[in-house]
Amino acid sequence: MPSVTPDDRAWPPVLKAKWLTQTFLHWPYPPERIQALLPQGLVVDQYDEMAWLTLTPFLMADVRPPGVPPVPGFTTFPETNLRTYVHRPNGRDGVWMLSIEVASAMMLAAGRVVGAPYHLGDLSLSEHGGTVVYAGTRRGGEPGYHLVIRPGERIRPSDRDVWLTSRWRAYTRRLGVLFETPVEHEPWPLSSAVIEQQSETLVSSAGLPAPADDPVVHFSEGVRDVRVGGPRPLLGQRTDDADTADDRPPHSTGNGRG
Repeated sequence: MPSVTPDDRAWPPVLKAKWLTQTFLHWPYPPERIQALLPQGLVVDQYDEMAWLTLTPFLMADVRPPGVPPVPGFTTFPETNLRTYVHRPNGRDGVWMLSIEVASAMMLAAGRVVGAPYHLGDLSLSEHGGTVVYAGTRRGGEPGYHLVIRPGERIRPSDRDVWLTSRWRAYTRRLGVLFETPVEHEPWPLSSAVIEQQSETLVSSAGLPAPADDPVVHFSEGVRDVRVGGPRPLLGQRTDDADTADDRPPHSTGNGRG
């Protein structure tokens, strides 16, 4: 079961930031659907025998290397991730990004060094009458999203809430090699939320059918002490784009505790 605090140090950090005004939309999917999108060396993680897909827009703020002051208007920008939950055969869990929409050419260039699926887009985040409005379109016209969220009261996170939000490493792939990037920050302050408007085409662009169910929704004011460690190549786990789901045995934690 993932913890509300990191299980690994992001040390020395190569990047510091704040992740603010963040919404999480989580949908369950058949595990085999998600496994088919993963590289060899990663196994889909499951809660209650389902894989989960999360769309999460937020404000990336004061992004900078340690010791470097933020630059107003340059180091703060919207970002939106489409991610799923995975673990390695040794049990180390994390997230696998299916797409990352970002309004910063700097992050686009940095992320591609380790194979993160960044896409430059025209993104916005605003607040109106107690709601938070997220919108974005990938450069070229598709895909995109428009969400209007009304945050509710703070909640005491359940096991599932922690499982869906508290992951402390991301996996990426570059030139057939898996990379592991550790992340540290304080526990997420989570609130309930209601979707007032929702449209998106990021899920279908990632190769999945449209969600069949309404999402589980969380809102967070954010975390303000994010530290990202350097990507670590997993040199013993080379991957191959030609791998198929048949080569990757299914895994289930049953009650979500792995």
